[in-house]
Amino acid sequence: MTDALLPAAPQPLEKEGDCYFRKGCNPLAQTGRSKLQNQRAALNQQILKAVRMRTGAENLLKAATNQKVREQVRLELSFVNSDLQMLKEELEGLNISVGVYQSTEEAFTIPLIPLGLKETKDVDFSVVLKDFILEHYSEDSYLYEDEIADLMDLRQACRTPSRDEAGVELLMSYFIQLGFVESRFFPPTRQMGLLFTWYDSLTGVPVSQQNLLLEKASILFNIGALHTQIGTRCDRQTQAGLESAVDAFQRAAGVLNHLKETFTHTPSYDMSPAMLSVLVKMMLAQAQENVFEKICLPGIRNEFFMLVKVAQEAAKVGEVYRQLHAAMSQAPVKENIPYSWASLACVKAHHYGALAHYFVATLLIDHQLKPGADEDHQEKCLSQLYDHMPEGLTPLATLKNGHQRRLLGKSHLRRAIAHHEESVREASLCKKLRHIDVLQEVLSAAHQRSRLKYAQHQEDDELLNLMDAPDIISKTEQEVEIILPQFSKVTATDFFQKLGPLSVFSANKKWTPPRSIHFTAEEGDLGFTLRGNSPVQVHFLDPYCSAALAGAKEGDYIVSIRDVDCKWLTVSEVMKLLKGKGKDDVEMKVVSLLDSTSSMHNKCATYSVGMQKTYSMICLAIDDDDKTDKTKKISKKLSFLSWGTNKNRQKSASTLCLPSVGVARPQVKKKLPSPFSLLNSDSSLY
Repeated sequence: MTDALLPAAPQPLEKEGDCYFRKGCNPLAQTGRSKLQNQRAALNQQILKAVRMRTGAENLLKAATNQKVREQVRLELSFVNSDLQMLKEELEGLNISVGVYQSTEEAFTIPLIPLGLKETKDVDFSVVLKDFILEHYSEDSYLYEDEIADLMDLRQACRTPSRDEAGVELLMSYFIQLGFVESRFFPPTRQMGLLFTWYDSLTGVPVSQQNLLLEKASILFNIGALHTQIGTRCDRQTQAGLESAVDAFQRAAGVLNHLKETFTHTPSYDMSPAMLSVLVKMMLAQAQENVFEKICLPGIRNEFFMLVKVAQEAAKVGEVYRQLHAAMSQAPVKENIPYSWASLACVKAHHYGALAHYFVATLLIDHQLKPGADEDHQEKCLSQLYDHMPEGLTPLATLKNGHQRRLLGKSHLRRAIAHHEESVREASLCKKLRHIDVLQEVLSAAHQRSRLKYAQHQEDDELLNLMDAPDIISKTEQEVEIILPQFSKVTATDFFQKLGPLSVFSANKKWTPPRSIHFTAEEGDLGFTLRGNSPVQVHFLDPYCSAALAGAKEGDYIVSIRDVDCKWLTVSEVMKLLKGKGKDDVEMKVVSLLDSTSSMHNKCATYSVGMQKTYSMICLAIDDDDKTDKTKKISKKLSFLSWGTNKNRQKSASTLCLPSVGVARPQVKKKLPSPFSLLNSDSSLY
């Protein structure tokens, strides 16, 4: 069984030209995690088939008028629903298969819950991207076959990432690459015909959209899921392992929280805001649990102040798990969250609550206030342990009175035993938890310890002196918090950088096909000046010079000179090519921006009051091809996924600063129009 728990080793770096990326794990590797993921993929297909059959049966039931046929359809529908329920229960079993993801070291610890990776179908980018390169960029699409193959290989590798930092970096690099691909090949005014299909991690139901944002959101979810698997794999018997686990779960919470705030309209339920909020709480709760284990790892000394600290740390873990269980019990999360997850959250809430009361009972019963002890410090610690002392008791008097200390300590033991019994009962009610042996052993051992402690101090007249133990104030020395994903630390090179700088050569701008300009530089005078860097533009063009007569226009972008690509060259480098080799004859290729107003916002509605920034909508107005004064407004249906950051809005608005292409005399200086003056009068800000 041990060999089934070992993850596949990460593949070495593969060199493809100047691009490097890591391959994921071998999907055929017979590891426990790969077998589990393969079972998940097979279940997803069976669930898809059952859902389609149910949809067909429901449609037939609506259309049928014959009573006998309707009864037969109802019978078949009941069988289909039963099969679908069984498949979902089987998928839930995979979600609670926590043993496969835990550390290979023998540990007497309660298992942690990881998230399974979302499964997807293959996507062929080649035809769509080649057509777009030829149509939009007017370049030979076959020159980009290697780049398209690299993109598809990278996506395939992301389906089986290694369970380590290399796997996280692989997914992040693909996520960044999707940003480049979206800017270059996905114009906001039309669909590209690529269908992305991803399966819900919790229900197995597939979601398909012709929208790259579904791909982005699913990759983000898998980054968070991979962090949870790294956290559960850490060795919780070492200080470094526990610190790594805390960091991994905090990073998982940060990625899932970023997904919740960025993609607000997700068609997949596992990425809905309600579910993501619960998953963030679960990751932070598990991180807090690792903090408690880190404090207890060196051993818990039977000393007053140490027991106070550990008791409050245990109370903190119990509190966050109570909040998590309450969130899991609310609609609509309750219907789709695995029942075993909610049960385990309840079990841990009672278990750590019991530990808190046990430690307080131990410090009260075993530690009498001795002469020379720091009374003030102990009194302060005891007063900060409760919201209020039991009626008739004060902290200092309780510390000095041995009988009152024992009564209060035994009341905490009774509450500890009650919590232990409830945790054992909850674990026994869940079929999945009953088969996790280490969980049953930990709960049983803790329960027996509290019962033994209580039996040692049980007295005959105890029923006459019952006292209710107060609640313990939770406190921690390390408050866990989300760690936002740091995409800036991952280096990713744009596969399609040969198309030119992304700020200019993007999908939301239209260009003329490259025009060949043959002209002569008379006595070294080109007849125009240059401006800009990468790419360089023709500026201050003399309308009577050789270049202008050959077809050059002011504002043209120079893409090549004497068959040398110039898209990434600076002004000085382009000037050297134009005047190089002492030749007066120059051949260059230029492109002109078409319909510069097409990229402007005709209407802009930004919901900024009381709503998140992601609820922004941009309606674009596209000019007709004949450049008439009449504009044709194109309304686009808002997708389920909304990617609306301030950065993207500024990026779209930056196209307003481009001047219109025209010819002017050198002595006449053109004044660039203000971006705000280009906006129509009906623009509004809500």
